[in-house]
Amino acid sequence: MADQRTAQTPTPAEDPYEAAARAAAEDPERYWLEAAAAIDWVKAPTRALDDTRAPIYRWFPDGELNVCYNALDRHVAAGRGDDAALVYDSPVTGTQRTYTYAELTDLTARFARALADRGVAKGDRVIIYMPMIPEAVITMLACARLGAIHSVVFGGFSAKELAVRIDDTAPRAVVSASCGIERTRVIEYKPLLDRAIELAEAKPEFSVVVQRPQAPAQLRAGFDLDFAELMAATPEGAPCTTVRSTDELYVLYTSGTTGKPKGIVRDSGGYATALAWSMPHLFGLRPGDTMFTASDVGWVVGHSYIVYGPLLAGVTTVLFEGKPIGTPDASTFFRVIADHGANVFFAAPTAMRVIRKEDPDGEFMKSHDLSSIRAWFMAGERLDPGTYEWTTQKLKEATGRDIPVIDNWWQTETGWPIATNPIGLRTFPLKPGSPTKPVPGYAIEVLDAAGEPVPAGTEGLVVVRLPLPPGTMATVWGDDERYVSSYLSAFDGYYLSGDGGMVDEDGYVYVMGRTDDVINVSGHRLSTGTMEAALASHPAVAECAVIGVEDPTTGQVPRALVVLGGGQAAESDAQALRDELVARVREQVGPVAALKRIDFVPALPKTRSGKILRKTMRELADGRADVVVPSTIEDPAVLDGLREVLASTTGERPAN
Repeated sequence: MADQRTAQTPTPAEDPYEAAARAAAEDPERYWLEAAAAIDWVKAPTRALDDTRAPIYRWFPDGELNVCYNALDRHVAAGRGDDAALVYDSPVTGTQRTYTYAELTDLTARFARALADRGVAKGDRVIIYMPMIPEAVITMLACARLGAIHSVVFGGFSAKELAVRIDDTAPRAVVSASCGIERTRVIEYKPLLDRAIELAEAKPEFSVVVQRPQAPAQLRAGFDLDFAELMAATPEGAPCTTVRSTDELYVLYTSGTTGKPKGIVRDSGGYATALAWSMPHLFGLRPGDTMFTASDVGWVVGHSYIVYGPLLAGVTTVLFEGKPIGTPDASTFFRVIADHGANVFFAAPTAMRVIRKEDPDGEFMKSHDLSSIRAWFMAGERLDPGTYEWTTQKLKEATGRDIPVIDNWWQTETGWPIATNPIGLRTFPLKPGSPTKPVPGYAIEVLDAAGEPVPAGTEGLVVVRLPLPPGTMATVWGDDERYVSSYLSAFDGYYLSGDGGMVDEDGYVYVMGRTDDVINVSGHRLSTGTMEAALASHPAVAECAVIGVEDPTTGQVPRALVVLGGGQAAESDAQALRDELVARVREQVGPVAALKRIDFVPALPKTRSGKILRKTMRELADGRADVVVPSTIEDPAVLDGLREVLASTTGERPAN
């Protein structure tokens, strides 16, 4: 694979990060055209940016390529066919299997042929409704091979939500599995899929089902096809279909403020270029290295850093089917790292918080050989200082080395990091609570509500100056107007991230959370993330959330829900701990925080990607009757168990 650093290597006197950031800002056309040289193009682009429809921009408009070819075939052609491409590790089934680049190319090409034989062609949509099994990756890449547009829906989503996505994309086919396997149960997917198709107005022409022995499905003659039987009957693969750089690669849904989910559209050439650039520059990974991303292909992290990013870069990727605890215990991530020699680990902060709760002393970490690890990345929600410091300390105890624990901030909409510590360019000193510096190509600014820049160190609205770099969202599926109104219209010339935060005097970015997680107490705007950081710094706290609850006197009052670490705070000393926590917030945030109500709870409700449902809890605490629980919730029983607590306006309160 071409190493784009050759064309962009600065002189020895230049700082590599500063040189890249400057070049991307001053001449993005040249910078990203040079970066695009890391991709094999059928027709190489001669220009980088198309601004004729600004504020909607397109990258490499005259380029043509195939993303699947870049992820698979070219590595085989380069003599790396026997190298490991995909490692499947499933503690829930006791299965491990390694696929070489040659094997994965063959399987992908043959499944692409099976789809093409049934009418799937360039521009068609295919919905993928699957657990974390190799066939999910094969299907994604097979769609890319044909120029079809895939839309992955998290396996186990409700029939109603799946039907909404079927109606929005009108897929020609759905590829599913008979079941998914959770820690304590098997979830049958086929009845959910059948009900979704029944509810949907846009009916797919056929489905393909991967039959799993844990719960085989009843297939309907004439509509449902068996994945294994199709592959057995398809000995020859399909060639790669050439698409334009600006053609859609996939649609990935994220929640919308109107209740209708937004289909984030990702293009082909810009995305391939951005991810190929990010692997060596942001993660320090090159062919022969191994990346273990503990996410799901239903989320953007899974798309970018389980599937496309590693494979585009010729890196071995680990596909993990399990949870951070309970499969079988809190050691599972460390076992996977040791078994497969992962060089970079990537997970959500919530994963480390639940591991910390189960194993506060980090004994499981110490019991595995983590000598291969070079960096530990976190994304999905803010990495609070407490989790950062615990992870950093326990990694050093386990390895005897200083392993950088790196927050990186990005969104489904951007597809790859906006801010991080770019260890392939330069490793900056870490600051707890900050994802470090803007990634070259992203011009981050902080504005007040009137759109005016705020001084360094002052919190405001985090925005990114347009145009966004390659790989970011192209539009909302079928709705350019919604794309502009949702993201590009608040401030002329800026992308509105929806997050609040600041940039300090050293240029470090701090993202404190969604702007609707800023509360107003007696006219003072306070970040709940700041209060959460203070609470999480207490050694007894495993996890916490602060919400703003309506108050007739002050407008809002903060209220905390705290999950304690194992063996902490017996009932007899619960009040003393509440007093300690309130005092800590008062000391670190100030008396204006006015935190008085703290409830100790067994767990916090989250989405499957690990985001805490703060908005839902706030609405329940406010007594709203129209509370909509997101379809992405991980375990509805957790929220159900908190309803009475949230609805209560009384309870033990610490003294002022």
